[in-house]
This record gives sequence, structure tokens and C-alpha cells, in this order.
Amino acid sequence: MVAAVMAAAIAACSSDDPKQDYNPLIDDPKPEQPKPEDEAGQSGYDELYRPQIHFTPAKNWMNDPNGMVYVDGTYHLFYQYNPQGNQWGNMSWGHATSADLIHWKEQAVALTRDELGDIFSGSCVIDKDNTAGFGANAMVALYTSASGAQQQSLAYSTDGGKNFTRYTGNPVIKNDDDNLRDPKVFWHEGSKKWVMALAKGWKMGVEFYGSTDLKTWQHLSTFFVPLAGRPSLQWECPDLIQMGDKWVLLVSVNPGGPILGSGMMYFTGQFDGTTFTADEHNYPVWLDYGMDNYAGVTWSNTGNRHIMIGWMNNWSYSGDVPCSPWRSAMTLPRELTLNEYEDMPLLCSTVVKEIDKIAGQWQSVESTSTATTLLAGSKLPAAYQLRLTLNLDKNSSIALMNASDERFSFDINAQERTLTAHRTGNTGKTFGTFSIPSIQAPLCVKGETVTLDVFVDQSSIEIFTQEGTMSMTNLVFPQTIYNQLIITGADCKAQVRELKRIWD
Repeated sequence: MVAAVMAAAIAACSSDDPKQDYNPLIDDPKPEQPKPEDEAGQSGYDELYRPQIHFTPAKNWMNDPNGMVYVDGTYHLFYQYNPQGNQWGNMSWGHATSADLIHWKEQAVALTRDELGDIFSGSCVIDKDNTAGFGANAMVALYTSASGAQQQSLAYSTDGGKNFTRYTGNPVIKNDDDNLRDPKVFWHEGSKKWVMALAKGWKMGVEFYGSTDLKTWQHLSTFFVPLAGRPSLQWECPDLIQMGDKWVLLVSVNPGGPILGSGMMYFTGQFDGTTFTADEHNYPVWLDYGMDNYAGVTWSNTGNRHIMIGWMNNWSYSGDVPCSPWRSAMTLPRELTLNEYEDMPLLCSTVVKEIDKIAGQWQSVESTSTATTLLAGSKLPAAYQLRLTLNLDKNSSIALMNASDERFSFDINAQERTLTAHRTGNTGKTFGTFSIPSIQAPLCVKGETVTLDVFVDQSSIEIFTQEGTMSMTNLVFPQTIYNQLIITGADCKAQVRELKRIWD
């Protein structure tokens, strides 16, 4: 995917679009290979701001999740990665694996730049019937080769993702401009073919292609729906998913998210093997209303379970987040389900059930207007989950704080059924466009109460309604994790449980 020049307020900062003026074949004609010591860097994973329950590489820059596939009991997470530094560049596919979606092991870099350019986003499938001729159950990666033009290329692995061989016929979809990228591929049983969704970047929309062998592709159709109030923005990282009798198309857009910079939207509708037709709606509809969930796509080969992970950052300040020697994390993995709210399909997301593997026992919390210490003990928790059940008969305010009086707060408007978060100079370290005083989301709940699950890590807060009808993901950079709670307003039942760090 391509970062973006931000809208008028920040358009003067050309560094917000690191790919705009960079041509790897001109600026660096020899594809740069990672040094052996860079293949899986070493870290104690205990640096300031280092996430303790979210995947991060040991060091260097990371952005979009790529090529996620589940096979033989292993979840593979590939991702946009710079093997050589902590800023965007030298785009390659990093690689990590997990047996449970929670504990991750960083592997050697899987794909690096070649004569066709950088390795941008893409997807992996398991070719169980050997349609491509690389062998039954080969892992086949489709990705964007970027060197000014953005073309689609193929590589395959016959050893479970440890090593990839590039197809000699690359690119498999030729293109002569820089607005066609991020192939997401799936098998469409009804038409007995592979289907690829490709984003059109600044040209906006999604192109669909079909193939019977993963190597020869035919154009099927083009999808585009105007977005209210957003006439010009990049469309990136599409993912078309069948959920019951509906289809859901995920698309990331930048700039033009819910507040500023990056965001993830979705469309619901029907797909007949050739054309996606969206339901009538006032688009965009957001999957996450926070600042920091972008480029999310789902794992392939997981059956009827739809598991997504996103890049926990925002292109408006991604190069400035104060993290070293790594930069950026993934969100917690989330399970997607399609429900209904006010006679419209509603895509819901909740943290995967596997989070229980690192969870301690629930403890009751006295919810008062004075600060209550969470998980009191001799040391601060690595991370935790806070569960709040609030009455909706009056407005409420919730504040999470630490000993330095840094705080992240959010309010519940009972009548409007909204949640508004506040990320300001009091939250912790801020920079550039990071301070956002008002980040609002609809709760999309009925009844007299709302239950919120709040996942707090060293540098992030992810808030969900218990049913997943609303999600909000925000980075924060306090000196220490927030470990105090104040609740004012409506009656509230509060519980907390510690989440153990995943790096031990």
C-alpha cells in the first residue's frame, strides 16, 4: 500500500507520503538484501512504549499486515517491513508465526525487493488442488511489485512459508501506473475460480480479476461507490468476505478516515463471481472509529471463522511515533461477525477468544469518583482488560490515569448512545497531529446498559462493546501504563483482569 499526502491541514508535510517520490530502481538500483543479523532481530521487548500483548517486530519499521494464512496449525502473519531501518523504505515482507494468534515468533524476512521493485501488500492462499502447478498445498503469495508502476506478482512456497520461489512469468498482471495494488485472493466456489480484489489507490474503487490457475488473470468488473464528504482519497487493502448470505468488502482509505488520516470502511452486498453490488447505504461506514486501525485484512484458510488484524498506526504521524528500535504494532486479532442494527447489516468485531490464554482471574473494581488502583501490587501490570457495564440512564465519564497524572478519558452520552474519547496533551507524549481532543463513535446498542471491553497496553487502548457493535483503537504514549480508574455519572459495574506479556 502507499502512504498518502495528507489533506489541506497537513498537506505541506510531504514526508507523510514516503512512497510519493521514491523509485527503488532509480534511487537504489541494486535490490537491497537484509543482513543476516537483521533477519530476526533481538530485543528484550521491554523498551519504553513497547507493546506487551501486541505483535511488534524486534526492530525496524512495519506497516500493513500481508499474506495472512492458516495452515497445519500455524497462523502466518506477513507484513510490510523495512529490514534496514526504522522508517518506511526497502519494502519487504516480514514474517511471524503463531499457534494461537497471541504468542508470536518472528521469522526470517520472506520476500525482498527485486528487479520489479519493492514488495508491497498482498495475500497468500493454500493451493490444495495444485491449480497453479507448484504442487498440492503450495502456499502461493500474490503481491504488488512497485517501481513507479504497480504490477501484480507471484511467489510460492512448498515448505510451509519458510522459503519462497518467485514465478518466472512475473508480473502476472501488468500495469503502467501507480494506482493498482494490494491483491487479496480467495477461491470462489460458485464459479470455480480464484478471485482477486485490487485497490485503485487515488483513482478510487476496486478492480476484480479471475483466474483458474493463479497465473493468468482476466478482468471481471470494477466497483466504486461515492463516499459522502470524501471526494478524493486513496482506496487500499481490499478484502472481500462471504458472511452467510451476504458479502462484505473491506477497504482502507487514506486520507479521509473517521477523524484524520487513515481509516477502515466496509460495504455490504452481493457478489456473483464477477460483480460486487453494494447495498444501498450512506457510505462510508466505519469498522473502527479510532485513529489507529488501518489496512486490516483477514486470514485465509480459516473456514467460516473470519479473523482480522490491522496495522495499529496512522499515516498522518506514523513516521513520528516515539518508538525505538521498532516502529509500529499490529492490533489485537479480531473476529468479525455480521449482525443487524436498525434494519441494516452491521459488521462487528471482538478480540479473539484466544486472549483468554494470557488472562488472569477477573477482579471486581470499586468504581468511584476518586482514583481506584487497578491490579494493585508491587509492580505495574504488563497489560490488562477492563470490563465496564454502565447504565444508560445518564451520561458517564471514565478516566484512566497513572502516577504522573497522564490520562486517557472517554465519555458516554446516554441519550445519543455515543462514546467520545479524548487524546490530548494530558494523555502522554504528543507530537505533530497526534493530539485529537474528540474521537466519537456510535455505540450501536439497544437496551438500558452497555458493556465495554477495554484492552490497555503500554502504548494503546482498544475499546469494544461486548458484542463488537463498536470498536475504537487509539495509540497513547504515557510514561507508564495507566493503572488508575475514575468513573463518574451512571452506575457502573467494573471488573479487571491482568493480561500476561506475550514475549516471555
